[in-house]
Amino acid sequence: PTLGSGPALARARRDNVRRMKQDLNDAELDELAELLNATPEPLQPLDVLMLDGYLAGVLVQPRWVAVEEWLPPVFDFERRALPDNADAAWLVRTKSLIERRRDALNAGISEDGFFDPVIVDVDQLPPVSEYEEEQSAVSRALMPWSAGFQWAQECFPDLEDTADDAVGAALSRIYRHLPPQADEDKALIAVLDREQPLKDLDAGLEDLVNATVELWDLTAKQRFAVATIKRDTPKVGRNDPCHCGSGKKFKACHGR
Repeated sequence: PTLGSGPALARARRDNVRRMKQDLNDAELDELAELLNATPEPLQPLDVLMLDGYLAGVLVQPRWVAVEEWLPPVFDFERRALPDNADAAWLVRTKSLIERRRDALNAGISEDGFFDPVIVDVDQLPPVSEYEEEQSAVSRALMPWSAGFQWAQECFPDLEDTADDAVGAALSRIYRHLPPQADEDKALIAVLDREQPLKDLDAGLEDLVNATVELWDLTAKQRFAVATIKRDTPKVGRNDPCHCGSGKKFKACHGR
């Protein structure tokens, strides 16, 4: 599908059976792109390519991130709130499509170990810029998705703060598609290109998906951990006097 005058999108297709539950179809994906473009100024929203990586980056956090936390950064890189006069119908439809894509990604990652990233159509990549001269065609196609994933880590640093070498290794496989910012980045990309080369876009997509699924698995125990509640005082029985001093039984007072 195309996004007006913007780049075309390509969704990776696999022959194996998967259950991307209630996922957006191509027309809805285009609609979502247009809705994001209609975000009130001066806010600067994610585009639909970065949004896809961002949602995946939120899902693999070592804690469950509520929609109230992760939605504002979708609409603005400075995380400014939407104006009070933002069109209510626009917001409801935009949020509905975003949440459906989030739920589909969650089902694919957690249940199937597979999902279809939304990426740039390599046949319509723009000319190489000065910032992309050292990037392969594979990384140029996967860069927007990876940038969105990194934006999630900037907003919610819990994952990057995890002291786990396996987490760091998986993150490196996603960040390898971003333009290197320092000599350390270039050195790391060189090591990955040597030890885990990506011969074509299919290989790059497979590695990107696998790295994301690995991160979900590595953080699942923390994300679904249930904290044990420790009481400072003995539990009040239903037939005990209420702690408020009313003289009534607890079940007939605050216990109601």
